Amino acid sequence: MNAEQRIPAIELDFKGRAHNALGDEQLRRNFRTAMDSLMTKRAASFSDADERERLREMGNHIRARALSKLPELLERLEANLTRNGVQVHWAETVEEANQIVLKIAQARQAKQVIKGKSMVSEEMEMNHFLEGHGIESLESDMGEYIVQLDNEKPSHIIMPAIHKNAGQVASLFTDKLGVEYTKDVDQLIQIGRRTLRQKFFEADIGVSGVNFAVAETGTLLLVENEGNGRMSTTVPPVHIAVTGIEKVVENLRDVVPLLSLLTRSALGQPITTYVNMISGPRKEHELDGPQEVHLILLDNGRSQAFADSELRQTLNCIRCGACMNHCPVYTRVGGHTYGEVYPGPIGKIITPHMVGLHKVPDHPSASSLCGACGEVCPVKIPIPSLLRRLREENVKAPDDPHKVMRGQGSKYSKKERMIWNGWRLLNTSPALYRVFSFFATRLRALTPSNVGPWTQNHSAPKPAARSLHELAKQHLEGKR
Repeated sequence: MNAEQRIPAIELDFKGRAHNALGDEQLRRNFRTAMDSLMTKRAASFSDADERERLREMGNHIRARALSKLPELLERLEANLTRNGVQVHWAETVEEANQIVLKIAQARQAKQVIKGKSMVSEEMEMNHFLEGHGIESLESDMGEYIVQLDNEKPSHIIMPAIHKNAGQVASLFTDKLGVEYTKDVDQLIQIGRRTLRQKFFEADIGVSGVNFAVAETGTLLLVENEGNGRMSTTVPPVHIAVTGIEKVVENLRDVVPLLSLLTRSALGQPITTYVNMISGPRKEHELDGPQEVHLILLDNGRSQAFADSELRQTLNCIRCGACMNHCPVYTRVGGHTYGEVYPGPIGKIITPHMVGLHKVPDHPSASSLCGACGEVCPVKIPIPSLLRRLREENVKAPDDPHKVMRGQGSKYSKKERMIWNGWRLLNTSPALYRVFSFFATRLRALTPSNVGPWTQNHSAPKPAARSLHELAKQHLEGKR
């Protein structure tokens, strides 16, 4: 597919964007190369299968226990953070969360914000919101910085610019930063760092995400490899951390196996270069750190998932991206095809709670249900089972009394329901089934060649000349 033939993504639904992506050979090569590398690294880091499964079981129990106590742990977290000098804010929606950030910024007369990596801030579209109020918001994570320069969304939750190769990044830096073209990765990283370094000292506010929030001690834990997270949380005078309500864990002991699972599943590393533990603003005797620390706890549909005992397992996610790295659909169509913040298997089960199933009706069906995502999930989220459950919610009647989520019934069809009811009747009535089989085999020449979407990629099904029952009966009579 030529560039001229590609339709702007904003005009397309999931299927249209997927069609565009499948026609982009460079994109597919970029993803295939990256996914192969990540899968190999993960496999090497979990070379002991018994240890891997023990850790996964432990991770699953830790997350399940935390979720079973979620309201209590959130209250304990708030109390301990407040005691430590951290100001805690609650937001039900992304609009509320953005208004909290804006209020803090305006109180400080802030003009510049520097951000460490944070998927929750992507949920909020914080950069666009702040820029709309005259506040510059700059990404400091290298991958996030690259996609921000190119006015894109991240295509992966760990490596936001994984869809680009070195040549594409080099061209982007040349166009946007006016630097000499080079495909040397080390030089490209240094160019980005030089551009960002001064921004850390100029910024009025630093923003970060949170990997785990420890209720027992009131500690915010962040992991990273580049050091930009530590710079964002210590150099500016104000630090704002944003996180989903599900990131809370009970105690520091729980963090140890989760950290091992996170870094090894995400990048094949035993641990990241930096592990930041933040428990409060700068004390009088300390030489660095922010004067104020704020934590924004965002719901944004998470309570909806929490309310259902099965869908609650979605909230176990520790955002490692392993499910994406092993997903045959994601590898072929890329992250931007999903059109939302979270792509891949985890995006297909969490996004419907955040934006409503009616806005992403094709997400649950964009899977072969091969089971790879569930097999590699470090906390054993049964993603294939949850996808099947969301498919059921998709075709329930919109007025079904057992409504569990926004947008339920986005693919409901009375015609389809009648067809399936007829199918059930046909297969539960032996007499009706025999009559149908008789006429279907005798009138097989009348079978239409086009039977809907199935025949876009398959041959139309055609009944056999004789049914299995007739052939079996004929065989037995021939033996007598």
